[in-house]
Amino acid sequence: MTTEIQHIVFDIGKVLIHYDPNLAFARIIPDEEERARFFAEICTHDWNVEQDRGRTWEEAEALLIADHPQRAEQIRAFRKNWHEMVPHHYEESVAIMEKLIAEGRDVTLLTNFASDTFREAQQRFPFLKATRGVTVSGDIGLIKPDVAIYETHARDFGLDPASTIFIDDSQANVDGAKAAGWKAVHFTGADKLRADLSSYGIEV
Repeated sequence: MTTEIQHIVFDIGKVLIHYDPNLAFARIIPDEEERARFFAEICTHDWNVEQDRGRTWEEAEALLIADHPQRAEQIRAFRKNWHEMVPHHYEESVAIMEKLIAEGRDVTLLTNFASDTFREAQQRFPFLKATRGVTVSGDIGLIKPDVAIYETHARDFGLDPASTIFIDDSQANVDGAKAAGWKAVHFTGADKLRADLSSYGIEV
């Protein structure tokens, strides 16, 4: 017999809201190959993740500008133009989340997000304030897929791991949740999410 799901935890980026740095940088660095090099060698994914872990943008920018002074303006453009990287939400995913909340289910958020940009996102996307609460990686200095962040979220919100299902677009983060004893599904779209939830007895 499978354990009944009591808690539903959503990731945010690429599950509820769209995120793509190219949306801003297509204007800042129009040449596609040069832009790809910039993201591969300067404002890399690993560099950006440290802001999700709690490093300030000022520190992050200074670190790169010291090594790439000629790129200072483009480096600072990452934070300055962040709002362009998150242009819209996914209506169907948000509708699923809101329906779950309306039905009285326990819904929380667990996200890799810099503290300041998350607050900006909450102002722009009010549904990010609709859940019982949120764990933001940048606030606590822990990051998915480290097991510690799932354990912290479960402790802070009183979740039973075996009765918790997590939804994330990253397979690594899904695997991290499973390592923490949660159920977890890989998000690729609203239709699959409905089917995945249905397989756990949750109809939306």
